[in-house]
Amino acid sequence: MLIDTHTHLYSHKFDADREAMLARAKEAGVDMALLPAIDSQTHVDMIKLEKEHPNFCRAMMGLHPVSVGEDYKKELNIVKQYLDQRVWVALGEIGLDFYWDKTYVKEQEEAFIIQCQWALEYELPIVIHARDSIPRLLELLEGMKDSDRPQGVFHCWTGNLEQANMAIDMGFYLGIGGILTFKNGGIDKVIPALPKDKILLETDSPYLAPTPYRGKRNETAYVKEVAIKLAEIWGTSLLEVGRITTENAINLFQLDPATDHIQSA
Repeated sequence: MLIDTHTHLYSHKFDADREAMLARAKEAGVDMALLPAIDSQTHVDMIKLEKEHPNFCRAMMGLHPVSVGEDYKKELNIVKQYLDQRVWVALGEIGLDFYWDKTYVKEQEEAFIIQCQWALEYELPIVIHARDSIPRLLELLEGMKDSDRPQGVFHCWTGNLEQANMAIDMGFYLGIGGILTFKNGGIDKVIPALPKDKILLETDSPYLAPTPYRGKRNETAYVKEVAIKLAEIWGTSLLEVGRITTENAINLFQLDPATDHIQSA
């Protein structure tokens, strides 16, 4: 009874064994995988996978900050068209990335704010990418009125306790992935002080594989390794971790255990 709340299963890195990989995820106890969008180059593949596995995959829509460039307004227009067509599980992944390139920081911030406004318009939670940018994202969110700030999750959380409390106080969840299992990841020191009802499980596959698969291609089945580590930190059972984090995902993403074919938490 696990939900991988952030996994790029449509990535070409899974082309050779996608069906076997999905079978392994289900065997590991994963009931659902939420697919974050990147840009117009991958939207079609993401939607195709969701259609092929409607009982397992749920797609988001949004523009990833790494894909924000000179043509970002064109990309945002494409996102808007998709948002008008149907209901999505979330608006994401969106945010800021100061790791790869800072050429378009201003544009990244504008794209983030615009998509936050759309999240309110379409009543969707946001999924935030925050690589090397947590302080600035918290600043932007804190500058919004409570009524103008969408709820959501900071995916792949790597911040300190003070930052975590700031995010949670603003109504956000924290997505916890493979870094939790890293020897010097640091997140294991923060987790014990955080409320359990604000924690989500994720893989970000095919990236950031947990120990003992670190350095290899990540996949959704490995979310179980994150859950096992979380159970160790919380001093509880794997079953209880699954129950709590599944309930959290249901609450944030407004999933219906009946129509979305997941076990009730």
